[in-house]
Amino acid sequence: MSDVNSRISDIVGSNDVVLFMKGTPLFPQCGFSNRAVAILDHCGVAYESVDVLQDMEVRQGIKTFSEWPTIPQLYVKGEFVGGSDIMMEMFEAGELQTMMDEKKVAKAEG
Repeated sequence: MSDVNSRISDIVGSNDVVLFMKGTPLFPQCGFSNRAVAILDHCGVAYESVDVLQDMEVRQGIKTFSEWPTIPQLYVKGEFVGGSDIMMEMFEAGELQTMMDEKKVAKAEG
């Protein structure tokens, strides 16, 4: 496994929910990342974010890791869920909240 793959694997494996995104939750750098943050905030779950704009190895590596060509990318309990469109579809159908509840994802503080 390449160095970047093992770094990504460590991040995904050590956090219940991880969002690989452009920018940060406070300052998303694209509309899709902004929508992904809004969905997770609405679900009320704690999550880790990784700004792919700060690390070109991760920016390319995450696409290989997931075999998914776009960012943002959501992982829940080590499982790749999808990007912004899939998150939106699951959220609107109530499936994303159900997944978070079933997997006993930690709630956001505050």
